[in-house]
Amino acid sequence: MMDGAQQYNPRTVEEVFRDFKGRRAALVKALTTDVEEFYQQCDPEKENLCLYGFPSESWEVNLPAEEVPPELPEPALGINFARDGMQEKDWLSLVAVHSDAWLLSVAFYFGARFGFDRADRRRLFNMINDLPTIFEVVSGTAKKQSKDKSSMSNHSSTKSKSNSKVAQRGSESQIKYSRPQPKDDDEDGLDEDDEQGETLCGACGENYASDEFWICCDICEVWFHGKCVKITPARAEHIKQYKCPSCTSSKRTRP
Repeated sequence: MMDGAQQYNPRTVEEVFRDFKGRRAALVKALTTDVEEFYQQCDPEKENLCLYGFPSESWEVNLPAEEVPPELPEPALGINFARDGMQEKDWLSLVAVHSDAWLLSVAFYFGARFGFDRADRRRLFNMINDLPTIFEVVSGTAKKQSKDKSSMSNHSSTKSKSNSKVAQRGSESQIKYSRPQPKDDDEDGLDEDDEQGETLCGACGENYASDEFWICCDICEVWFHGKCVKITPARAEHIKQYKCPSCTSSKRTRP
């Protein structure tokens, strides 16, 4: 068994969803914040390679499992062969789609193995469906949906969330960071929790949490957990203009 692949057997809906979230976070990391390393590991000259995500939120590019049938459903085979024959963005999107399919197959493999009934399967799917897909994160669709939702919720407000962020900066040269600012409690009759609940991390798709450090991309104006984009509060103090991984990679070209 591959390093990092030691499996436990989640037996409840909550445990399977926790397993799903860990694997999903690993794959999102490979295709966004760790994309340079992932790209280099997918050498087309090597044999058929697969992208694995583990519950520990670590990822690995490796050969497929030798055992037949495998212990768990296997990811798409040979993702490395198409790397140099496609635009990088299109290739990453293709890997993301196959990764989404693999995550669902693993989750419902556990569901079938441990006898989830119709209600359990529906509940598991609904929990999974509340998160953006990996494809939506990699392609930027999740960001657009988050921005559209935020724009609609602020349509009748006197101050938009972007204005709150500008006020927080203090000066034009200072990076937007800390965490999304909620609107005043009396605006549109919404309380602080309602507004915070509408803010999603552009990388992992998780909701706002008041005890976590957040940073905002100066290009697409989407908020991220600092841990998801590997930015600490101390490092943010020295960044004049922050670009998220997607905005950075969209401007990068390959020879």
